[in-house]
Amino acid sequence: MPGKLEGIWMFAWLVFLALAVGAPGGKDAVLVSGEAVREEEVSEPGPRIALTFDDGPGPYTERLLDGLKERGVKASFFLIGRYVKEYPEAVKRMEEEGHLIGNHTYSHVKLKGLSPEETRREIQKTDEAVYEITGKHVAYLRPPFGEWEEDLELTYPVLPVMWTVDPLDWTTENVEEIVDRVVTQAGENDMILLHDCYDSSVEAALRIVDRLLAEGFDFVRVDELLIP
Repeated sequence: MPGKLEGIWMFAWLVFLALAVGAPGGKDAVLVSGEAVREEEVSEPGPRIALTFDDGPGPYTERLLDGLKERGVKASFFLIGRYVKEYPEAVKRMEEEGHLIGNHTYSHVKLKGLSPEETRREIQKTDEAVYEITGKHVAYLRPPFGEWEEDLELTYPVLPVMWTVDPLDWTTENVEEIVDRVVTQAGENDMILLHDCYDSSVEAALRIVDRLLAEGFDFVRVDELLIP
């Protein structure tokens, strides 16, 4: 009996080897649930970068969303509360299409110098406006003009988000100038600041995406950079 059992085990082992080696794809295939599956090469992701927009939504925002969707790119939008109510469909699309929605205060005021109650109102009113459309609260805030009281996030449940590349797109309508200012500075883990309230900035943004995609960059939302 021992000899017979050994023969059975040897036969089973040879069958296993034959299936593994002789499966479609040869030695590059693996057996999964009894089927041979070729191991696919997984390309390494490129350097990550975040595209962010302030001061919207506006009349050009949906055209921007169309372009981002066509390119499969996610961005981050820091919205002014009073405009949220004017362009609810754009805000709804941002949420549905996977973009990050952030707070840019209700009336685009400098938070430094405001009373605690005034600051709370600016942040809360925008959060409420977004929540009415998306059913979600806003976790990130970009303070207008980059002015942020130290430890303010300890008082209000938002995280401040700044930027690292600023082409000052609001100072010019020259699209190529805006594009060049960004692509010559952009690097891994950068956060690009643009404004979707300007037609020229929206056109520049899509050209920037095309240029940086061609260079191998991987566009992500700011939360993916802040919380890997």
